[in-house]
Amino acid sequence: MKAMQLHQTSSANTAPLVATEVETPQPGPNQVRLKIHTCGVCHTDLHIVEGDLHLPRLPTIPGHQIVGTVEAMGKDVTLHQPGDRLGVPWLYQSCGACRYCQNNKENLCEHIRFTGLHADGGFAEYVVVDERFAYPIPAAFDDAEAAPLLCAGVIGYRSLRLSQVQPGQRLGLYGFGAAAHIVIQIARHRGCEVFVFTRSKRHRALAKSLGAVWTGGAEDDPGTVMDSSIIFAPAGWLVPQALRVLDKGGTLALGGIHMSPIPEMAYDLLWHERTVRSVANSVRQDAIELLQVAAEIPVKTEVELFPLEQANEVLLRLKQSRINGAGVLQISA
Repeated sequence: MKAMQLHQTSSANTAPLVATEVETPQPGPNQVRLKIHTCGVCHTDLHIVEGDLHLPRLPTIPGHQIVGTVEAMGKDVTLHQPGDRLGVPWLYQSCGACRYCQNNKENLCEHIRFTGLHADGGFAEYVVVDERFAYPIPAAFDDAEAAPLLCAGVIGYRSLRLSQVQPGQRLGLYGFGAAAHIVIQIARHRGCEVFVFTRSKRHRALAKSLGAVWTGGAEDDPGTVMDSSIIFAPAGWLVPQALRVLDKGGTLALGGIHMSPIPEMAYDLLWHERTVRSVANSVRQDAIELLQVAAEIPVKTEVELFPLEQANEVLLRLKQSRINGAGVLQISA
C-alpha cells in the first residue's frame, strides 16, 4: 500500500515524510482493517515528525484522525461489519487492567498506545485497529468533515469539559486552529460567550464568523475576565497571559500534548483559587460523546483538502499557521 512514512525526525521545513510502498497490514483477533478515505493532520503529527515527542518506533506512519470503511476483519470481531464507516482517534489501545484503567482513567493507562506513534496511523491507504477503539461516524458528516472530529474534536471536547465552563459563562480560547474552531461551536451552542486570542487575521475572521464576541492578541485587553479558558497553542508564554484575564476561581485548561516552557510568573496570577490543569489524551467515552454532540448541533468543520502525497506540505503549512480550520488528507473516495 502507499504510505507517507517517517524514517527520521526532522524539521517540517525539510519534508521528512517519505512516500513509500509498504505491506498492507493484516487484521489480527478482534481487529478490523479499514480502507482509509481521509485522515486529518494535527499538531501532534507535527510534534511527532519534528521529534518533540519520544518516538517508541521508527519507521512509523503518522496520522490519527482516520475515517475509513471496514474492508477485512480478524477473528472474534463482533462490534462492526464489512462496509461500516468508522473513525480512529489518537487513543489506539489501553490495557484495561492497570490501576488507571480500573478507575475510568484509561487516558493515563500505564501501557497506553497511540495511533501514529506506537502503531502505524492514517497517512496511508489502510490501517488496522482493535474494534473497541474505532467508532461509527454519524451520517451527518462526509469523510472530510468527519476527520477533524477524531482528534481536534475529541481533545477539544475533553478540554472544554475539564475547563469547567458552564452554560452562559465567558470562555477564552488561545490559538484558533482545528480544535478551537470545533470547541467554539459547542460552547456557543451552550450559550457561552467566547473570546478568541490569536495572532492570525484569518483565524480571527473565522472565529468571528463562528460567533466569537471578541478577537484579539493574547496581550490585548478583552474588556472583561474569563470564567474559564483553554490554551490550544503549544506556547508556554501564553499561560501567564491567560491567567492575567482569568476570573477568581476560574480554570485554565492546557489542551496540547506538548508545550514550550512556561515562564516564571508572580504567584498573584494563581492566587484566588485559580486552577491550571493539563489535558492528557482522551478516553473512549470522549469520542462517543463528541461524535453524538457534533451531530446534534451539528458542528461544521472547516477543512482544506490535500492529496496524501502532499502530507509534508500540509505539516509545513500547519507549522506556519497557514491552514484555516483543519488540514485533511484525501486518500481514497
